[in-house]
Amino acid sequence: MKHLLFVLGILTLPTSAAAQDVVTPSKSTRVATLEDTRIKESSGLTPSQVESGVFWTLNDSGGEPCVFAIDIHGHTRAKARLAGAVNFDWEDLCSGRDEKGRPVLYIGDIGDNLRIRRTLQIYQIAEPRLVADGLRAPEIITEAPVVWHVSYPDGAHNAEGLLVHPKTRRIHLLTKSEDGKSSLYAFPASVPDDGKPVILEKVAGITFPGYPRTGKRIVDDRMCTGAAFSPDGSRLVASTYSSLYEWPLPAGTTLANALAKRPVRLVPDLLRQLEAVCYDPDGRTLWITSEHLPTPLVKITRD
Repeated sequence: MKHLLFVLGILTLPTSAAAQDVVTPSKSTRVATLEDTRIKESSGLTPSQVESGVFWTLNDSGGEPCVFAIDIHGHTRAKARLAGAVNFDWEDLCSGRDEKGRPVLYIGDIGDNLRIRRTLQIYQIAEPRLVADGLRAPEIITEAPVVWHVSYPDGAHNAEGLLVHPKTRRIHLLTKSEDGKSSLYAFPASVPDDGKPVILEKVAGITFPGYPRTGKRIVDDRMCTGAAFSPDGSRLVASTYSSLYEWPLPAGTTLANALAKRPVRLVPDLLRQLEAVCYDPDGRTLWITSEHLPTPLVKITRD
């Protein structure tokens, strides 16, 4: 019986347990609680390209096809409805610049828990205007967004990470799986303008180890809930329900090789359902939010 218990104990270790769990020291600061109760399932977070201290977020599946601008005081600075869009299962968004250097947002309708969707949608809009802090943000309707219909080359996947490389502007999706085996897919280098769905290319695999944490299940640390590139493209961070994982991306190294290395692990203060992560414009500080009200805005700094 003792031998059996020992074996069972081994089987409950993380899938990458050959490497000891080492947590990078960090500090979590709850900067604000969002005052807008319409933001009840914050499932994505990205910094504004227009004003510092402002972030964009969105609600999860079935919500309005809207994005919200929030600031570090918890105030809503904009609510923008995407013209003609549907929120089937919006999961993430990211900010960037288009080919002319204009600030834009990318919104990922990429969730597929049942793995039944043949195509997914990614929207691009000009970053909506912000109201001054302290004013009530009226809802605005954007111009018709650019829409890409995308498919995986190897069947349906669930995904909650949408990230765009700041230098190449290449769009990437990071999948989510309960076994911890995620894949990073990307748009092809050249996207045909033929009206057909864009077939994504698999560029890397990532295994989330599933480290135990009080108050969370091991499987919670295996499921990727968000991802982002740093502003200079030198790092990639991904969130699970209980941890943050960060990989350096050295110049001249492929994503596949960089992501095969052991990541840095950060353990923020426990949130009810960590669903979103992004970098601050300083390239080092991280920001996270959680689903369910009251919605926190949390800053992660390294010790």
